[in-house]
Amino acid sequence: MTNTATVSKTKAARQRMLAVASGKGGVGKTWFSVTLAQALASSCRTLLFDGDLGLANIDVQLGLTLDRDLASVISGAHTLAETVASFPHGGFDILAGRSGAGNLASLSPAQLSNLMSQLTDLATGYERVILDLGAGIDPTVRNLAARSDITIVVTTDDPTALTDAYAFIKLAALRKPDSKFGIVVNLAENHTEGQRTYETLLKACQNFLKISPPLFGVIRRDRLVRDAIRAQAPLLTRSPNSEAGADVEAVAQRLAASE
Repeated sequence: MTNTATVSKTKAARQRMLAVASGKGGVGKTWFSVTLAQALASSCRTLLFDGDLGLANIDVQLGLTLDRDLASVISGAHTLAETVASFPHGGFDILAGRSGAGNLASLSPAQLSNLMSQLTDLATGYERVILDLGAGIDPTVRNLAARSDITIVVTTDDPTALTDAYAFIKLAALRKPDSKFGIVVNLAENHTEGQRTYETLLKACQNFLKISPPLFGVIRRDRLVRDAIRAQAPLLTRSPNSEAGADVEAVAQRLAASE
């Protein structure tokens, strides 16, 4: 493949990739990634990549026991394509990580490059690839985010969540100045309160970073979310008429409209 063709392929794959990040844990990032994947899968072929290398838990949230995961890919036992698992109940495919595999969280640049090269090849078979990144701002997280077309940063009204979301955006923008971000406020009491939380983060980004990441959506606090997580079932399957589910579907619709 010529260099021009390689660049074109990488660019096309990147346009399909959407990273989901957060400055800290506990804001519902992985639950949002799973629910967004299901919402998008209703209209396009979707792959959910568990990029929380070392603390992966998508398979746990969905009650799955998988024979292959990213650990077997990094060891060389399987290719990324051989590790993809279908999740019929959600309508999307999954690339699982491995919880507790600390070595995955400290991949060498060469290992990470090889992994992303395989993901680039795999992405050509999907219309949307969601990268559920680890919480925090370590280099691996920022490198994965830089491979995506856009990064959705999930936060709540908790002051530390807002501070860490801002820190992630700042460092990611330094790593890749042309980065595109979108904000999702989770666990909001209502849409008005979620808007206020977003405006707090927006003001900091405008004042100190000179960027204005748009609000992609406000997800209302909903007891049915916890019920679905405890049942290890996707929200839109277990409670299709839930408020939180409708809010995530609105985010999916915004993404589709932006394309």
